[in-house]
Amino acid sequence: MSVATPSLETASEPRRVTVLGSTGSVGCSTLDLVERNPDAFQVEALTANRSVSRLAEQARRFGARLAVVADDDCYQDLKDALSGSGVEAAAGAAAVSEAAARPADWVMAAIVGAAGLSPTLSAIRQGGIVGLANKETLVCAGSLMTAEVTRCGAQLLPVDSEHNAIFQVLDLDQPDSVDRLILTASGGPFRTLDRAQMAAVTPQQAVAHPNWDMGAKISVDSATMMNKGLELIEAHYLFRVPEDRIDILVHPQSVIHSMVSYIDGSVLAQLGQPDMRTPIAYALAWPERMETPVERLDLAAIARLDFEAPDDQRFPALALARAALRAGGTVPTTLNAANEEAVAAFLAGRLGFVEIAEVVEQTLTEHPSEPLGGLDELAAADARARKTAARLLEQRAARA
Repeated sequence: MSVATPSLETASEPRRVTVLGSTGSVGCSTLDLVERNPDAFQVEALTANRSVSRLAEQARRFGARLAVVADDDCYQDLKDALSGSGVEAAAGAAAVSEAAARPADWVMAAIVGAAGLSPTLSAIRQGGIVGLANKETLVCAGSLMTAEVTRCGAQLLPVDSEHNAIFQVLDLDQPDSVDRLILTASGGPFRTLDRAQMAAVTPQQAVAHPNWDMGAKISVDSATMMNKGLELIEAHYLFRVPEDRIDILVHPQSVIHSMVSYIDGSVLAQLGQPDMRTPIAYALAWPERMETPVERLDLAAIARLDFEAPDDQRFPALALARAALRAGGTVPTTLNAANEEAVAAFLAGRLGFVEIAEVVEQTLTEHPSEPLGGLDELAAADARARKTAARLLEQRAARA
């Protein structure tokens, strides 16, 4: 699953880069690195959901050839904002996928949620390098996506800090030497709260991650630990390791980003500051490394590294994710769709924090596994799950 990649130092031309989700946290960090290395990269296309002003500013600053906003209603605003810049404007979900399919050496797939599936697939099919920061893509369609990577000769590079850490220390030439993968988790802002205390937390508290600067949805997923459950499913497909050989370990300092345990007893870990520019840079410059402005790690100042097992009783999302991966078929798609709906309701103040996992579990109960033969079955399973989750949310609101 690899493609020939010219060295940043020896390449005759800059790498052409497309950023899907350029106005989000990962997208902005990616462009920060691009801007610090102007001779090495050239921006082909940028996409956003609705953030027209930021998207237009980025497109102008980086000289993008194309800027796309996913919301059709924002097209005229984007066109007006880019007037006279020479940057082509487009809008709509199909246009986002078309942007992903444009010739590029490297594509950052950073659109949050299931909305990133089709654009990421388009990027894979153009056969270049895809930096994957959208874990839902592999959660919903892991077998389909990895099959397309192989068929199209693309290279899928993990950008999530945990999977990027594993990629850095995994012996790809000797897969049989790997005993276990160990995904670390900060535990989120509510790691020490009991269930009663978590029932009272607000969306504002949930999005205030103690270590990482992330978007609202991912921050809530971190707080429920669903994020780690989704990462477990992603790791299974990325590294072809079975569920029962992937562990999760709570590590509050977020210094060790993940580990690989080998059959000889060795455990290799990747350490660094909790700054997404490190894993992004590793993927962006791969197979080399590039300098970043990330603060250097001072272990003497940190002084201690703590670890603890996750509490499945207080954080049931982990068990739900493991069960979904074991069930296979359409169940991981159902898990992701129900979680997206429940998190959106929580952020809107219509659902309690501990009820997020409850809605997901109820939705999973109503939708047993069905074969996942292609994107049509995936879309149907996603729609069914969202409809069920919406009904469950309405029922809860009516009882409140």
